[in-house]
Amino acid sequence: MDERDAMRAADSDRQAVADRLRVALDEGRLDLHEYDDRLQRAYAARTYAELDALVGDLPAPPGAALPKPRGADVPVPAETGRGLTARWLAEIWEPWLKVVGIVVVVWAVTSLAARDALYFWPGWVAGPWGAVVLVRTVTGLAGGEPARWAAERERRRRRKAEKRALKRERKAVGRDPDRGDVG
Repeated sequence: MDERDAMRAADSDRQAVADRLRVALDEGRLDLHEYDDRLQRAYAARTYAELDALVGDLPAPPGAALPKPRGADVPVPAETGRGLTARWLAEIWEPWLKVVGIVVVVWAVTSLAARDALYFWPGWVAGPWGAVVLVRTVTGLAGGEPARWAAERERRRRRKAEKRALKRERKAVGRDPDRGDVG
């Protein structure tokens, strides 16, 4: 479930779904009973996920889409494809690689100190965690996670830049809230 799915829907979002359902009824994609049932559920929906489920099996009318929450229209950075996927994979696997590297070194040092190859206990760290990371990688690649990850990073970068600009602006007029100055 992504961030948008958990967000609360507005009346305009529910109305947009109701309009799509009406169009589907007019096109013969829904019968009257199914239309009525979905319409009731649309007006009772609280989140975007509930609304998306009602129209997920219907084609979107040309030029129409569910309204997105504020900030969801941040464009994905120009970097796409392999470079973006490689950066996402590095972000996912880097903690695992670091920890496994450390525990293997600890095992190797203790084995050298004991002058015997000890039981390879780092497998208990690497195995289960590696399986979890592998599943996350496969499902993420199949679900387009690298693009969402890049969009979220871009949103954070822009928010940070806006905060810095606001802070510079306040400082320019003699008000820096971090220092307690009041102009």
